[in-house]
Amino acid sequence: MPRVGTLRVAQPRLGATCDCAFAVHRDNVRAPRCGSRWPCDTGRVTTPAELTAELQATWHRDIPPAAAMAIEVAGYDGRTLAVRAPLSANRNVHGTAFAGSLFSVCVLTGWGATWLALRERGLAGAIVVADSQIKYRKAVSGDLVCHCTTEPQSLDAAFAGFAESGRASLTHSCTIDAGDKLAVAFEGTYVVHAPHS
Repeated sequence: MPRVGTLRVAQPRLGATCDCAFAVHRDNVRAPRCGSRWPCDTGRVTTPAELTAELQATWHRDIPPAAAMAIEVAGYDGRTLAVRAPLSANRNVHGTAFAGSLFSVCVLTGWGATWLALRERGLAGAIVVADSQIKYRKAVSGDLVCHCTTEPQSLDAAFAGFAESGRASLTHSCTIDAGDKLAVAFEGTYVVHAPHS
C-alpha cells in the first residue's frame, strides 16, 4: 500500500476554515487554498491514495514494460514520488540491477511526477520525454527505489501559460540509492501537450 500525504478536512461550520492539502476535485475544479472559508465537497475530492493508485494502473495498462518490471508507487507526500521495482524482475547477468531497468524506473518516476502535477492542478495532457541524462555511479543489488522531488513553485511556473500555449516543459531530477550512497542520478525534460479539442 503506498504511503501518501493526508487530506485533512474538518466538518465545516459557519465562518470556519478548511484545510484541503493538495486536493483536486474530480471535475477539474481546483480545491480551495488552505484556510479558505469555502466548505470542501469531500465527495468530489481525489485523494493522494486514489491518484497514486490511478498512476500505477495507468503505467501497467498503457506502458507494457512498466508491468513487466513490476513497477509500483512506494510513496507520495505531495512533493516526493517514490517508485519501486523488484530486483528479481530487473536484474542483469551479474545479479545486480539491469542498467536499462534503472533508466526506465527513472524515466517513469519523472513521468509520474509530471502526471501527478497535472492531475493536482486539474489539467490533462500528453506527456513525452524530450531529453534525458543518466549517470550510473554504483551497482544496485537490491530493489530499485527511485525518488523524484518537485518544487510547487517551479511546477506552477511551468504550467502558468499552459492554457494559452497548450504546452509546458518540466525538468525533473530522479535518484536511486544503493544503501546510503547515490547509485543513479537522472535528469529528464518532460513536455506536456494539451489534448486536442
